[in-house]
Amino acid sequence: MTDRPPSSGLPGLAGVEHTGLTVPDMDEATAFFVDILGAEVLFEVGPFSSDDDWMATHLGVHPRAKIPRLRMLRLAEGPSIELFEYISPDQQHTRSRNSDAGGHHLAFYVADVTSAVEYLKRYHVEVLGEPTTMLEGPSAGLTWVYFRAPWGLQLELVSAPRGLAYERSGDRPMWRPDSEGRSWALNT
Repeated sequence: MTDRPPSSGLPGLAGVEHTGLTVPDMDEATAFFVDILGAEVLFEVGPFSSDDDWMATHLGVHPRAKIPRLRMLRLAEGPSIELFEYISPDQQHTRSRNSDAGGHHLAFYVADVTSAVEYLKRYHVEVLGEPTTMLEGPSAGLTWVYFRAPWGLQLELVSAPRGLAYERSGDRPMWRPDSEGRSWALNT
């Protein structure tokens, strides 16, 4: 890339609208997000497939890939979650770890990490270790812990009710919802 974009960034960018996840079983994934995390199903569409190169051209997948179902969920006041169920001749079933290129996780803001962990454990959700509270550095004030969806997707709980240390210097704060689900940020 030789031309650098202007420093103001993508024109009209307002924020993250949704995160798309490919899941191995739509019903299992929906049950987890709805029954355990409290998401609401907004709509479902599908199936999608094509006899030409539409899937490859528009989605970057194998031309004969099929999407039996796509389901959009809303979870509290954050971005929506779009679940895809794919069938593809070249589909891989290995899962990326956070340490792998392309590794990823979703983080959910909660008011109280300890209560949220107790809730997850009550429903036999795998929680990785115990909550960690950052005591030093720019992220001091953050408490976090990872957990897994039944199919192995890594997820995270985070909380910083008094904000992060770096925010106290007047730097632009991270987005987080308030206790009523409204967009909130320190110093705004």
